Amino acid sequence: MYQIIKRPLVSEKNSVLTEQGIYVFEVDRAANKYEVKNAVEKLFRVKVRSVKTAVCRGRATRNKLGFSSVKYWKKAMVRLAPGEKISLFEGA
Repeated sequence: MYQIIKRPLVSEKNSVLTEQGIYVFEVDRAANKYEVKNAVEKLFRVKVRSVKTAVCRGRATRNKLGFSSVKYWKKAMVRLAPGEKISLFEGA
């Protein structure tokens, strides 16, 4: 459960989604939607309505030795049932 969800993604764009009941997490690349749903429900004790996942492309970065690349990573957008909230994103 703790290996599936790596960290919450907090940004301006994601805070707008939070108002609509959608929370965004960085998850393990091998995790599927069902595993993400079960992990969020157990970890935060909420009811999940749906899960959308996306694999984000790692971009090349330049340093003094040449080019290196950031690994691909996966994010999950979790929609909660109406009336449910995750206090981690609320700041409480």
